[in-house]
Amino acid sequence: MAKNDKYETKYMFTGLNALKPSMIEEATKNAREAALKFAKDSDSKLGKIKNANQGYFSINNRDSGTPYIKAVRVVANVTYYLDD
Repeated sequence: MAKNDKYETKYMFTGLNALKPSMIEEATKNAREAALKFAKDSDSKLGKIKNANQGYFSINNRDSGTPYIKAVRVVANVTYYLDD
């Protein structure tokens, strides 16, 4: 906030629950693609999911010049079995 600014603009995002399912789906697909690559590179086969965790969601400014545009990110932790 500049020294001459009297007020600071704050934003409230209430639509996260609507975004969650598709974001979790995309994060899970990305985790599977990474695991498939890892399995291939190690001469293994990708097995079943051992465990999975939704992780966390974060909402941040896209950049310092556009604080009204947000970047929403989800982290999904997925552990797979690797088979011979």
